Amino acid sequence: MNNAQSPANPLLQEWATPYGLPPFDLIAPDLFEPAFDIALAAHLAELDAIAAQTAAPDFENTLAAFDRAGRQLRQVDLLFNNLTASETSPDLQAVELRMAPRIAAHCNAIYMNTRLFARIDALYREKAALGLQGEQLRLLDRVHLDFVRAGAKLAPAAASEYGEVMEKLADLTTRFSQNVLADEAGFTLVLNGEADLAGLPAFLREATRAAAQTRGMAPGSHLVQLSMSVVVPFLTFSARRDLREQVYLAWAQRGAHAGAHDNRPLIAEIMQLRERQAQLHGYASYADYALLDRMAGTPAAVSQLLEQVWEPAKAAAAADRQLLQEIAASEGATAPIAAWDWRYYAEKVRAARYDLDDNLLKPYFTLDNMVGAMFDCAQRLFGVRFVEQQGIALYHADVRIWEVRNRDDSLIGIFLGDNYARPSKQGGAWMSIYRSQSRIAGEVLPIVVNNNNFAKGSPTLLGFEDVRTLFHEFGHGLHGLLSNVTYERLAGTQVLKDYVELPSQLFEHWALEDAVLKRHALHHETGEAIPDALLEKLRAARRFNQAYETVQYVGPALIDMALHARPNQADLDVGAFEAAECARLGIPDDIGQRHRLTHFRHLFSGDSYAAGYYVYMWAEVLDADGYAAFMEAGDPFDPAVAARLYQYVYSSGNSRDVADAYRAFRGRDARVEAMLEKRGLLVAT
Repeated sequence: MNNAQSPANPLLQEWATPYGLPPFDLIAPDLFEPAFDIALAAHLAELDAIAAQTAAPDFENTLAAFDRAGRQLRQVDLLFNNLTASETSPDLQAVELRMAPRIAAHCNAIYMNTRLFARIDALYREKAALGLQGEQLRLLDRVHLDFVRAGAKLAPAAASEYGEVMEKLADLTTRFSQNVLADEAGFTLVLNGEADLAGLPAFLREATRAAAQTRGMAPGSHLVQLSMSVVVPFLTFSARRDLREQVYLAWAQRGAHAGAHDNRPLIAEIMQLRERQAQLHGYASYADYALLDRMAGTPAAVSQLLEQVWEPAKAAAAADRQLLQEIAASEGATAPIAAWDWRYYAEKVRAARYDLDDNLLKPYFTLDNMVGAMFDCAQRLFGVRFVEQQGIALYHADVRIWEVRNRDDSLIGIFLGDNYARPSKQGGAWMSIYRSQSRIAGEVLPIVVNNNNFAKGSPTLLGFEDVRTLFHEFGHGLHGLLSNVTYERLAGTQVLKDYVELPSQLFEHWALEDAVLKRHALHHETGEAIPDALLEKLRAARRFNQAYETVQYVGPALIDMALHARPNQADLDVGAFEAAECARLGIPDDIGQRHRLTHFRHLFSGDSYAAGYYVYMWAEVLDADGYAAFMEAGDPFDPAVAARLYQYVYSSGNSRDVADAYRAFRGRDARVEAMLEKRGLLVAT
């Protein structure tokens, strides 16, 4: 018998490995489909057994049993999803394409199980008389809503159509993501000689040299790849305008090339299917449907928030543009500022106005020291220690592993750090899990992974935006690691999307605290702490170019909402729609967008952020207001504020209404003024 089909398939075993990690050294792509075959069937059998019970439904035999079911499938699925994102291959991608509609069909089979839903619905209708408390009541509410949003109340014909829609969407969103990765991995810009390297600081020369070495190029070669940690500094420092233009256009046009990796027809089809999905639920648009389960509630509430910053940000950007044009003219430039020029001249303005050169900062921000800084913050806030482990087989040589231990030295989780870019890894930065925290079937400790895409160096030096990204993802990581709930459905980051960014964005604030930087921002050659004068310059320049960053973010957020609120997707021309929205909104050509539709993974690699890119700014209102609690206490590590933050935000998962959780932490609702002040837009409004 083929080992892939054997009961000995290692993906289906209880892993006798350190911490119950996957046995990475035994995993091969051909093991996944037969493992899914068995795990999918086993999960459906568990659910059928729950549904077929003759005993009347109660919390334990229905809701708790539902939460316990499917652990074997969850084990296989989480491993598979992590590998396809972080260390993929053509064989894995082929499996991914074949499995996407099957996984979607499985989800449909769960939520269209009429007998199972009847039991859950009966409990929901009688919940006031059941005596449920706390997490139990929350679990019932969330699971019932999951079923309703997945079509459990649809008539049979509509339910059948809904299943077909979701299976097609799973296939298309998988193809979308693979197309973006193909364009990123396929682009290479070889830098030949000193003329091509003009303006590039030492850290970027080292990163491009290392990238060339990884590709097996001749010693001394330099290679630019489409990783944000390379693209952004290249656009910031390269003195070669022609090369900046080439890199910018390659970055902006990912997924927009005619041929096998063209995402435009996929987007058009995805949007038609999403419109139909919303219609089957009785909603006029996908935006209306998606926002049902968000803090914002309605597209109008989203627009109200975004519009508070849009015009002020454009006005502030116009003032910044004048400064850029003046310095460009002083250097003899005659062409108007273009999108591939903005970062380059903004860096010159920053150096002139604030006497702050990123090359002065980077030597103090080594990756190792900043990892130590974020661990130190977690310990000072929440009492947790990170203890690195050696000699454990992981999925790539660059990945590191830490035990996470509580104040009493008890183990509470495992943390993986995967920080470097490579062609087999999707772009961007994200947190994921290999195992979720729960207690319903015994104490289960979480295994959390943070992914970044930094350019590898010796040592790896980070820009301050990279440091913020590192802290941001670690905030998500802590949300998973500190989870302290009973039921897996309520654990960790499984909260409303416009709340899930609160723990991550909030944690970014500690990256700029003197008490953190003076301890950990040490020069990689001398060991000297970052000087006070340099810290003062960093703080003074903190709001510089915020208008640019705001326009780059809010523009795509507004386009996302406009696209998903569009009443008729049948005639969608993706390029024409985006161009028309850019013109309507007045998005400046020389600023552009952080994400164009054809590579907008947030929207089209799945549905988590569809009609939801706004969530970062919604959460920014919360994070700015929340950090102000520490400032009001006079200490960024105030123990009482940190204890409330742990109890109501980082450890509580989705065990209570998130608006109530924030109020319990802060003592009131969040106020928008702190966010506007943070972005330097308060006066302008």
